[in-house]
Formats: sequence, structure tokens, C-alpha cells
Amino acid sequence: MENRATREAYGKALVEIGSNESVVVLDADLSGSTKSKEFADVYPDRFFDMGIAEANMVDTAAGMALSGLKPYASSFAVFITGRAFESVRQSICYQNLHVVLCGSHSGISVGEDGGSHQSVADIAIMRALPNMKVIVPADYNETLSAVKATYSMDGPVYIRTSRAKSPVFMDSNRFELGRVRRLKNGKDATIIACGLMVPLAIEARDLLLKDGINVGVVNMPTIKPLDEDGLYKISKETDCIFTMEEHSIIGGLGSAVSEFLSEVNPTKVYRIGLEDLFGESGTKDDLFCKFGFTKDTVYKRIKDKLSG
Repeated sequence: MENRATREAYGKALVEIGSNESVVVLDADLSGSTKSKEFADVYPDRFFDMGIAEANMVDTAAGMALSGLKPYASSFAVFITGRAFESVRQSICYQNLHVVLCGSHSGISVGEDGGSHQSVADIAIMRALPNMKVIVPADYNETLSAVKATYSMDGPVYIRTSRAKSPVFMDSNRFELGRVRRLKNGKDATIIACGLMVPLAIEARDLLLKDGINVGVVNMPTIKPLDEDGLYKISKETDCIFTMEEHSIIGGLGSAVSEFLSEVNPTKVYRIGLEDLFGESGTKDDLFCKFGFTKDTVYKRIKDKLSG
């Protein structure tokens, strides 16, 4: 199976939608890392390197949107959602402007950059903002489709991409905002995952099947707006749900699922993610092992909960 980073798809998608002259791209001195440099190489007159000034970049993007342009602004996830939060809130969300923000190098898979650069609360921050859409694609293909789909959306959008390479397994051109993707059926429980956790969920499911435990896997690339109809249906099919995210269990995918189901169909939900912790410096594989993001650890955790 091919491995590619989702951030690579962001750069490719920008070039593809860049044929529309309304598209402008901004970056905070990280275009080589976020891959927006690919757009800059093809359309230099519509690319703006704003320097290490995320708030200024976001405010500028808002002004461009008010002028009728379609801005895409990118930086590391921890910076574009943290340093620039007030500008995102006031300039973009408050005015409900169509600006697409891309947070690259998200989660702990950024690795050796350490806890200061690892965004483990960005989903929570962005989903709490009125008007903001939050997208966490599972692989290269889904990211490519999602970024291209944002061109026709209205209002603010946050897309989360990753530094680390991961399996390419989704069908291309299948992203639909606010819709879950059922990947595997199961009767004993359902895993709902996003981002790099989706292929891991499938691997853990395969181990569980060997023990006679049949667990379904659902990809939820849109954290906001939630696919409420799809989620309600899933909750009716199995008695137990596990959520998996490369993010704090506070405020992210697990919280979104739990909040909705608690009101419409109270369901037992177990959240798998970072348990109120910052990341650390280390390789992606070492960190995934330390924080329980391995197929063996997830397999054991699910098996223990279902056997308890």
C-alpha cells in the first residue's frame, strides 16, 4: 500500500483549483512544509508569504475574502489555531467569511518538533467557533478531494493535515461535507475514527476478528457539521462506540460524538486519544507507541472493554 502525507495532497489540490483566478494562497513562512509552495511555483502572483505572523495572515485573508477572492491560508496547526485565534474568531468567523485555513503538522505525528509544536487541541478550538467547518481527512486521496470541495463551500473552513506519511486507502473524489464513510461492518461495536487513526482502526479490527469480535469501522472526516443522521443510525446498530483521534479526548471527535448521542440516543462511548496530555519529542512511531496509538494497544483496549 502506498504511503503519502496528507499535506502533500493540500499542495496538489491548490494547484488544481488555482486555475480559478479568484484563488489566492497565503502562508506564514512555512510553505515548504505545508506544501503551499506548489501553488507558489505555478501561480507566484497569487501567492503571499506573510512571514512569521499568523494573525496578520488571517486578517489579510479576511480582507481578501471581503474583496471577492477565495483565500487559502496555511501554517502549522498549533500556530494557525493558537497564535491566530483572535483573528480567526473576529475577522473570519464573526463575519462568516469564506476563508479556508489549513493546519499542517497536526497531532503528535509531527514527531521530533516536540510538545510545543504538536497540536492536540486544534479540533476543539475550531469546532467551538460559530460558522466554522472542521475537516480531518483520513488519507491523501480524501484530503485532495476535500480541499477541492472547499472551493464551492460557504463560510470558514478548517482542514487538518499531517506531516507523517500514512497509507493511501480511500477512494478518490468521494469526500462529502458532513457525511460519514462506513468502511467495515460490525455487530459487536463500532469504531468511529478520523485522520491517521482510520487505518489504525482497520488494523485493530482485523486483530479483533481473529478473536471472534466483529467491530465496524466508520471514517468521520467532518467533525463539524456532524453527520447526525448517520451517527444516529450507527448508534442504533451497535450497543457500544469507540472514537479514535490523534487529538485530546477533550473537545474533539469523541466529545462531538458523545454530546450528540447523549441527547438523541444515549450510547456507551469510549474515547481513544490523548488523555489530557501534551505530546513529547520523539519519532512518530515512538510517540504512537507511548500514547497508545498502535494496533495492539487499541485491540487490547477494545477487547478488554467489550469483555468487561
